[in-house]
Amino acid sequence: MVNIIKRINLLSLLFFISFTFAKETEAPSQDLKSEIRAYIKHHLEDTYDFNLLSYTAQDGHKVHIGMPLPVILWDEGLTIFSSSKLHHGETVAQVGDRYYKLDHGKIYRTDAAGTIDYDENHHATNIAPLDFSITKNVFTIIVTALLMFFLFKGLAQSYANNGMIAKGVGRFFEPIILHIRDEIAIPNIGEKHYKKYMSYLLTLFFFIWFLNILGLTPLGINVTGNIAITFSLAFLTFLITNFTAKKDYWMHIFWMPGVPKIMRLALAPIELLGVIIKPFSLMIRLYANISAGHIVLMSLIGLIFIFKNWFGSTLSFGLAFAISIIEILVALLQAYIFTVLSALYFGFAVEEHEHEEAH
Repeated sequence: MVNIIKRINLLSLLFFISFTFAKETEAPSQDLKSEIRAYIKHHLEDTYDFNLLSYTAQDGHKVHIGMPLPVILWDEGLTIFSSSKLHHGETVAQVGDRYYKLDHGKIYRTDAAGTIDYDENHHATNIAPLDFSITKNVFTIIVTALLMFFLFKGLAQSYANNGMIAKGVGRFFEPIILHIRDEIAIPNIGEKHYKKYMSYLLTLFFFIWFLNILGLTPLGINVTGNIAITFSLAFLTFLITNFTAKKDYWMHIFWMPGVPKIMRLALAPIELLGVIIKPFSLMIRLYANISAGHIVLMSLIGLIFIFKNWFGSTLSFGLAFAISIIEILVALLQAYIFTVLSALYFGFAVEEHEHEEAH
């Protein structure tokens, strides 16, 4: 009975504390919610610079602290300038006798006043030069590619110099490489054909993994949460699968052995649709999981500023910290899944069958 009373008193105390803080906390303004939504959207977008910190100065001027990147445009000739001139779309960049303005993530040619004209659907009608800029995502991809090149070049040299024994950081990556070979490539593709796919599978796994890990840093990188990137990776898998496929692969799509002929005509379009759906599922799975993780994490951080009390803000911080730990696992898991499914599709493409013709 005493224990029951103690529990009732504890619950009453917790209810009183929660009620008190709920009363003391003002309802968040619509401007704050809009600002948080805009911040999350900006975090997911590819931008022309790395923005580490933004604040409003005493004179009302917005200050951005970060690293600008080169803007490269083809506008009746090559035009190169620093993205700092655009000032996140807040100013007009003058380059020679031409003016450029950033609007909704895209650069347009404009006048000295920065005028952007729109049609009835609110689409900009200004001239948009061909854009070859080194954006945040492009810069991260280049850095990741160089990191992988020097990392695995060093691992290969350590094998050559030390009698097939890895040294240094290579000792960490060697078991992962062997796992991809022994547990992913060989079981799914077969010992006869796996070697010609190994370089791609290793590149795919480490490329996605490194980009996912970099996406968890405060730099605001969201490369694998960009559907153009996941499309490119899935399209590469699609091309390799279909250009290296054997005759049996296409026979099982268009004229399946062992199936009545009337059924083959009905199943062939479905099988052909599956050829397209497989890479599409790769693209969507990686994009959706990484984007969702970033959105959830940034939303939890935004709740800290909405609650404005030690109870709610501490809870939001704890949840954000827990999600960050889970995201480290998701970063590895998504790279693993993409690699496994790619190996599985390659295995389908080179699989050899013994058929008995159905009548």
